[in-house]
Amino acid sequence: MYPLLARFFSSHQQALGVLFALLAAIGFSAKAIFIKLAYVEPVDAVTLLALRMVFSVPFFVFAMLHGRAQATPMARHDWLAVLLLGLMGYYLASFLDFLGLQYISAGLERMILFLYPTMVVLISALVFRAAIGRRVWFALLLSYVGIGLVFVHDFHITSDGLFMGSSLVFASALAYAIYLIGAGHTIARIGSMRFTAYAMTVACLACIAQFLLTHPLDDLQQSTRVYGLSIGMALFSTVMPAFALSAAMRRIGSMQTSMIGALGPVATIYLAYVFLAEQLSLTQLAGSGLVLIGVMMISMRKME
Repeated sequence: MYPLLARFFSSHQQALGVLFALLAAIGFSAKAIFIKLAYVEPVDAVTLLALRMVFSVPFFVFAMLHGRAQATPMARHDWLAVLLLGLMGYYLASFLDFLGLQYISAGLERMILFLYPTMVVLISALVFRAAIGRRVWFALLLSYVGIGLVFVHDFHITSDGLFMGSSLVFASALAYAIYLIGAGHTIARIGSMRFTAYAMTVACLACIAQFLLTHPLDDLQQSTRVYGLSIGMALFSTVMPAFALSAAMRRIGSMQTSMIGALGPVATIYLAYVFLAEQLSLTQLAGSGLVLIGVMMISMRKME
């Protein structure tokens, strides 16, 4: 794939950046597939999230310790920011997402999560008094109409827990949007790779602590299938995309990386069709298209 990409870009670094962004988008999108496949077994959200983090945390701790000797010391406010942002963006958002996926399809989950850029715009307008023009309002309208179409599609299949699951995933997207607003300054000070390693380590430890406080250790005894899916989710939908995202942002910038991330919801819909046998209808495709157009309009506005 890399030699093919390299033909269309001006430098190898740019081609690598695009490749890393694609890997991150597909990896994060596959998380919902791993979760839905695991829920076939008698495992709850807290236990599954803990298993994901148990298998992920060694990689983040290694990255944290490996880069520590070469990095400049962090100030106290940087440590506090990493702690709070790790809890908000990777622990709380992940926990709410895992809970929501107990009730809704993988396709709808990814569509709702992908609303986070629209939430960033709305929060910025409310908190920082940022102006919202007609184009952005139109983009917001398209995005939420698109979510409505996907929601209606799922409602016709089953309405059990649909509102609960959608609300939980919406809250997850909101937590991630708040995290993004606060993370920019910290990443600029300490670097994206170090921030990722530290924030993910905080989130991993929080998820493990939650399990230890609410569940007996015997609940970690799961089937081989759950262990396999947890390891796959840790490697391919946590560790790999987290570092790939940082590598992409370093090479091609956050805006272009986020634009490529727009492929994520589409990837989830087709992965869910292949691995979960979720229905693929014209209504769902139309809704996902509107969401993608709306988010792209907002992202392109940021790039201007």
